[in-house]
Amino acid sequence: MFLKVRTIEQIMEHYAPVILKEDYDNVGLMVGDKDAEVTKILIALDCTMDVICEAKRKGCNLILTHHPLLFIKPKTITRDTLVGKKIIELIKNDINVYSSHTNLDSVEGGLNDIATEILGFTEHKVIEPSRVLGYNSGYNGLGRLVTSKDPIALVDLCEKVKKFFNAEHIRYVGEDNKLIKTIAVINGSGEDFFQISRTLQVDCIITGDTKYHGVSDLREEGIALIDAGHFITEWTPFRIFGKKLEKQLRDKGYHNDVLISEYTKDVYKFK
Repeated sequence: MFLKVRTIEQIMEHYAPVILKEDYDNVGLMVGDKDAEVTKILIALDCTMDVICEAKRKGCNLILTHHPLLFIKPKTITRDTLVGKKIIELIKNDINVYSSHTNLDSVEGGLNDIATEILGFTEHKVIEPSRVLGYNSGYNGLGRLVTSKDPIALVDLCEKVKKFFNAEHIRYVGEDNKLIKTIAVINGSGEDFFQISRTLQVDCIITGDTKYHGVSDLREEGIALIDAGHFITEWTPFRIFGKKLEKQLRDKGYHNDVLISEYTKDVYKFK
């Protein structure tokens, strides 16, 4: 049985409906031919030139990313811009790109849920429920709220985050021995969730991509924060999602290889 790009599109949009994306976002098939037969699938956080070259070497003609290749509509597609170079290279090599971003963060069973469950928290609630009709039952939306039955010291929670997200470095704010019971988990960039986290009276926020002044205010207000980085809080759950997709394909009778990118790396280096 031959797997087509449109079949991947259908599977992805059944799992993470496009309607769940945030208004500013762009998701779906970025570049490609819906009727093309899929060879191998490459899972990557971003569609970088390194990832495109990796797809070519490994014989993958479909790249599935979390971050959209086309976030802002380009005015031209030429080699004068980075996005233009990427699009031209993809088309020349018959490589399709599909992106699932805030819809995959939001949906039940998506990256917010996976990121929370990685840490061992299987019981959680949605912080900002979806307002989309038919998807506002409280299981879809951004951010997850955990109320732990057994409070944990902040320093131990930090070690837990490092271990289960395989993070070499994290940044954190708060007293090491502060007992944490209520936790907000937002994969990727969670700065926009500081105010709602205050309202929910959380003890700690676990996220990435935070800025100094907002975090300084949290510290003064007695709210702990663990910043494991935008990359690690998204790539770790997205890799797990890649394995879930592979299982779905196998269950449907497709045996295409689903490969995890070796060239998806944090843009930052640490010393």
